[in-house]
Amino acid sequence: MKDFILELGVGWFAFMGKEYRLQVGDEDFYIDLLFYHRHLKCLVAFELKVSKFKPSHLGQLEFYLEALDRDVKIKEENPSIGVLRCREKNDEVVEYALGRSPSPTVVAEYETKLIPKKILQQKLNELYEQFEKYDGEK
Repeated sequence: MKDFILELGVGWFAFMGKEYRLQVGDEDFYIDLLFYHRHLKCLVAFELKVSKFKPSHLGQLEFYLEALDRDVKIKEENPSIGVLRCREKNDEVVEYALGRSPSPTVVAEYETKLIPKKILQQKLNELYEQFEKYDGEK
């Protein structure tokens, strides 16, 4: 996945880490993938879920973004953005989960500047298929 994102954004994405560690209080948390987007001048956190979307996934990502903005980003950078990708989703559940969040505006605003949604979905489906194949071999 990291290599795929770097290929799509040659010159735009800088890889910062896989399972990027954040420490809040005395607890550790880990972002699946963290990048810096040079054009947007912000951190981009990717959370990849092999399960169906749950509202708690959104809460987790928002927590990570807050921690990044408070503890990692520098003053001159824009607020961090997150990309949450789940294997499946129920549109109504997603709509309710985003109902009171400022995220929908941000999603629409950044959608054209990140990775084309169709390409990202195709590659993530390939990634999920690899996970399933790997799990089946265990």
